[in-house]
Amino acid sequence: MKRRNFLLNTALATGALTVFGKSSFASILADPTYQFKPLRGNVGWFAEQGGTIAWLVNKEGIVVIDAEFPDPAKHLIAELQKQSDKPFQWLINTHHHGDHTSGNISFKGIVKNVAAHANSLTNQKNVAIAQKKEDQQLYPDTTFTDTWKIKVGDEHIKAYYFGAGHTNGDAIIHFEHANIVHMGDLVFNRRYPFIDKSAGASVKNWPLSLEAAQKKFDKETIFVFGHAFDPEKVIGTKEDLKAMQNYLEKLADFVQSSIKAGKSKDEILQTKAIPGVDDWQGDGINRGLEAAYQEFSS
Repeated sequence: MKRRNFLLNTALATGALTVFGKSSFASILADPTYQFKPLRGNVGWFAEQGGTIAWLVNKEGIVVIDAEFPDPAKHLIAELQKQSDKPFQWLINTHHHGDHTSGNISFKGIVKNVAAHANSLTNQKNVAIAQKKEDQQLYPDTTFTDTWKIKVGDEHIKAYYFGAGHTNGDAIIHFEHANIVHMGDLVFNRRYPFIDKSAGASVKNWPLSLEAAQKKFDKETIFVFGHAFDPEKVIGTKEDLKAMQNYLEKLADFVQSSIKAGKSKDEILQTKAIPGVDDWQGDGINRGLEAAYQEFSS
């Protein structure tokens, strides 16, 4: 939206019809607010509002990883239907949070199957019941625990679960042929993360999950991240996983040492920067501090 508004304001200020002509000016006004971009091997990504989506289109069908919110999901569906008339075979959720699953409902009657980790399904149901939004859900009909694998055309898609991290149901999804991995919210690239203790998050185990992912995938792997401080950096490398691991390890060390030194929760929450971390930005440093305090003070 920011890009569109900038172009529109610039066009109006300089006399758009004179500078661009009617057809070009119309294309500016139609410039989408979302990003729909290919990566490689029939896999690409989409971002509008919420957690980044990955998609696959090949000769057998369409696969989507995560669904953002209902309206963005409809935009994605429309874009994918421009690419292919093949069926939507699978929608896979990396975890249950609303910015990744609220859009599931837009796939109702369109996608054949929905998959997620078993804990993600439990969490999604619990939140929907608490918020009285059960009628707004499309729940997974297929669940897994440690690993799970499907084949769609020439693409093998495998899910991994390395234990609690951002929640207790974070799945990592690997498009093996394209060698592209969706990390879900196990990576907030250079942005202070949400650590959902109410859904079984673990500050202690999260870095171990990231370490396991670094060992599992190679240097050629392209990674898709749920969120990033810079919206253009939701795509990255193993170095970004290592950086996220470092942030979490330094967070845990700092909070544990602060507790051991007798500091109160309020004193810890006054922290403006975590020692050894100089590349994490944005709002929300307190979310990590509070989650770590809750975990390590009990």
